[in-house]
Amino acid sequence: MATDRFASAVFDEYLEKAAGHASAYLRTLPDRHVGARASREELLQALSVPLPLKGGEGGEVIDLLAAQVARGAVACNSPRYFGFVIGGAYPVALAADCLVSTWDQNAGIYAISPLVAVVEEVAAQWLLELFDLPRESGVGFVTGCQMANFTCLAAARHGVLRRVGWDVEADGLAGAPRINVIASAESHITIDVAMRYLGLGTRALQRVESDGQGRMRVDALREKIASLQGPTIICAQAGNVNTGACDPLREIGRIANDAGAWLHVDGAFGLWARASDAQRHLADGIELADSWATDAHKWLNVPYDSGVAMVRHAQDHRAAMTSAAAYLIQTQGAERDAVDWVPEFSRRARGVPVYATLRALGREGIADLVARSCARARQMAELLAREPGVRILNEVALNQVLVRFDDDDDTTREVIAGVQADGTCWLGGTNWQGQAAMRISVSNWATTEDDAERSVAAIARVFRSLRKRP
Repeated sequence: MATDRFASAVFDEYLEKAAGHASAYLRTLPDRHVGARASREELLQALSVPLPLKGGEGGEVIDLLAAQVARGAVACNSPRYFGFVIGGAYPVALAADCLVSTWDQNAGIYAISPLVAVVEEVAAQWLLELFDLPRESGVGFVTGCQMANFTCLAAARHGVLRRVGWDVEADGLAGAPRINVIASAESHITIDVAMRYLGLGTRALQRVESDGQGRMRVDALREKIASLQGPTIICAQAGNVNTGACDPLREIGRIANDAGAWLHVDGAFGLWARASDAQRHLADGIELADSWATDAHKWLNVPYDSGVAMVRHAQDHRAAMTSAAAYLIQTQGAERDAVDWVPEFSRRARGVPVYATLRALGREGIADLVARSCARARQMAELLAREPGVRILNEVALNQVLVRFDDDDDTTREVIAGVQADGTCWLGGTNWQGQAAMRISVSNWATTEDDAERSVAAIARVFRSLRKRP
């Protein structure tokens, strides 16, 4: 019988083996070398063989993959990984994600998976409540902030052209009124990429100067928008990828409203400041926007991939995304079809780990998660600032720290490379206002005061060793 295949011991054997490897990996995270040690050639030697004519034993394949992790994978979920704004997988989120793979649900439409549709419906409302955004907003669960920005700006493109009588979904952009798109000089590259995907083009972006922390200058925005006519989209930012600074969103919101412009906010990690009383003021006025993009695999600490697109004008959101076909069974009632809110048909049930984490942590747990990350960033900045020759370049308002060594580009880059090789922690470099800098991003739920101290000690140790060279 067909059911014998599922009643056999094969699933149990493979799942138990995978679970054993997973548990062993997680147990090593607090103390393992954070960076990868194997070269591409070494990994290819272990993994690359001619495509087999006959398959091998599944358990051996799992063992082979697991054997390469310690040397070939960067421990991005380590409590001392500070390279990018990457959260670790919160335990309940990881467990829920395992269920998602086991259930193997296509989350595109309600008819395929009523369970996932309802879970994502609830998670969407919880997020709007957590961020205190308009409850009638449309919400879509996407891969990350790139697709969240794309989705929101697709809704914006539809909305501003609809207002002047143009149906961009039916008639395209050829012959359409030109859309003015304004963004800060410090906007994230995902805004540029979304412009390419949407057919608007990166040359259409009109840049507004930013201040010393990367915040959009309101006076420059007023001057810019006064010179424009026609449909306009303003792209603001909550959480500069280098400094963590948030644009003055309340003032920008008022300017957008007075000009009849659509305001979009890229809040990849900064939107989560709304969840913490201590940081909430940094995103003050964000509720005035028309759309918001964020990541859940950053500060909510759910597994990759998980982004969220939210649009105040649900009809504009739906019109920009939805598709219909004779063979699809789409709801006409209150049920939620995810395909109405995201660019994908077939998609992973990525809203399930979001639901699980929101329910397990609650408002207080999420607020604590955000506040602790910010506290660890301040701790690292304060400890590093005591070291002679070290300069902190930014106001540490959220979870980002920019560090420069001996006020020298080459020295700063050498320290970064040395710390990566040391393996106590992992962090990356950036270029900030023409200067090389170390960038520390604290986003992991498991990062402790001790992790921060150990990491600073390693950074200082590498820097001191470089200074001692003849």
